[in-house]
Amino acid sequence: MKMEKGIPLNDQDRIPWLCNLHDILLRDVTSGQHVVLACSALKKTYRDILIRGKNGAPLKSGKSREEEKPAEVQLLVVHLSGSFEVISGRLHQRKEHFMPPALLQSQFDTLEPPSPPENFIQISVDKSLSEIIAVIMETLKMK
Repeated sequence: MKMEKGIPLNDQDRIPWLCNLHDILLRDVTSGQHVVLACSALKKTYRDILIRGKNGAPLKSGKSREEEKPAEVQLLVVHLSGSFEVISGRLHQRKEHFMPPALLQSQFDTLEPPSPPENFIQISVDKSLSEIIAVIMETLKMK
């Protein structure tokens, strides 16, 4: 609802949602399913939460985390990279999407592209959809 009103989400908005996504990923992977999740995990912290759940979230000051091994999900991040202009053009072509184009700059401002030691591949959005899928599938075969 915030995004529909043109208000960017903050960490307090995103962290509970990301923890729920982790739980869904963990449940489905544990049951033997192969899972594809599409979301904008813009920050490393967000990707850590997808992997470790609430144990990947930053602690509030003065709190300590129990020393238990968190249930982790093996995650391959597919970082689709593109210029602001290209992505803005595509966003303006979307019809009835919850995110207004005016929020795109806040997404770019928040973005922390994946970097080692994160498990990721980067693919340009300038590639065709079939090329993007081929790169992802080839990467998954090697893993």
